[in-house]
Amino acid sequence: MPRILVTGGCGFIGSEFIRQLRREDPSREVINLDLLSYAGNLENLAGLDEDEGYRFVRGDIADADLVRGLFAEGIDEVAHFAAESHVDRSLLGPEVFARTNVEGTLVLLQAAREAWGEGRGRFLMVSTDEVYGSLGETGRFREDTPLDPSSPYSASKAAADLFCQAFHRSWGFPVMVTRCSNNYGPFQFPEKLIPLMIQRASRDQSLPVYGDGMNVRDWIHVEDHCRALRLVLEKGEAGRVYNVGADQEMANLEIVRLILERLGKGGELIEFVADRPGHDRRYAMDSERIRGELGWKPERDFAAGLAETVDWYLENRGWWERIISGEYRRFYERLYGGS
Repeated sequence: MPRILVTGGCGFIGSEFIRQLRREDPSREVINLDLLSYAGNLENLAGLDEDEGYRFVRGDIADADLVRGLFAEGIDEVAHFAAESHVDRSLLGPEVFARTNVEGTLVLLQAAREAWGEGRGRFLMVSTDEVYGSLGETGRFREDTPLDPSSPYSASKAAADLFCQAFHRSWGFPVMVTRCSNNYGPFQFPEKLIPLMIQRASRDQSLPVYGDGMNVRDWIHVEDHCRALRLVLEKGEAGRVYNVGADQEMANLEIVRLILERLGKGGELIEFVADRPGHDRRYAMDSERIRGELGWKPERDFAAGLAETVDWYLENRGWWERIISGEYRRFYERLYGGS
């Protein structure tokens, strides 16, 4: 049975990836390595406890001894999701982003290279469109677009990507890098735009929108993203970068208004707040490579997917109500003020 190490598998995207693997490809044994920092949630994988093909290990990807020990058990593939991933948090404390996203990735790469030698293994680096920086009103990011990160978060991800590419060029290491647009869907941590607005609007609280709200993102459902990741892991070319996007661009303010409409709420809840430093104006992805070479395409329509996502958060209030307390509440107050 092939054995895959999934790092950060208790997060939003990693947990969907694991659920898809166990449902669609149960021949792979999954080891889920997660530190369970603020955004990691064991509830995201409820029901897998009794699955003999799944094992959870709590630990830090920057712990070289732990990581080498896992590779000593025999790891055939890696899907690397583990990362500090919120731009606002990186502005408040960039040090942890460097440790987890850069040093942690390097620890994984080193352990895999030592364990696999030449001609073995598959390593999937899950990255972000934010490494490219900001676009103007036209154009889309291509895989050969120069990296131009704007925040400590995106800088740390860009550094990790470059280490992956350097390992391939130096030693032929079998790594593929994916860079995806903004994800949405169930189980997303409530600090992100869509779940933040849903949970606050559902309680008639103000909805903080940065600047004029016209920052544009390309949105993709997490299920479509994870299908792309599984395809790259299986068929992607080593050393290759694959952009993943759904061609569903929308301004943040428009997203907020669609959520309010779904909830039957009015625009008076919207509160424009000071823009954050280095806020990229627009992202858009050219994903022709993964579509043409690997045959992937998105299946989820944004309007329908957003409506389903709003309904999921309403139906699973207990999940997010348990989260929005303690450290998360203090973080929110530091960013936006109030309670």
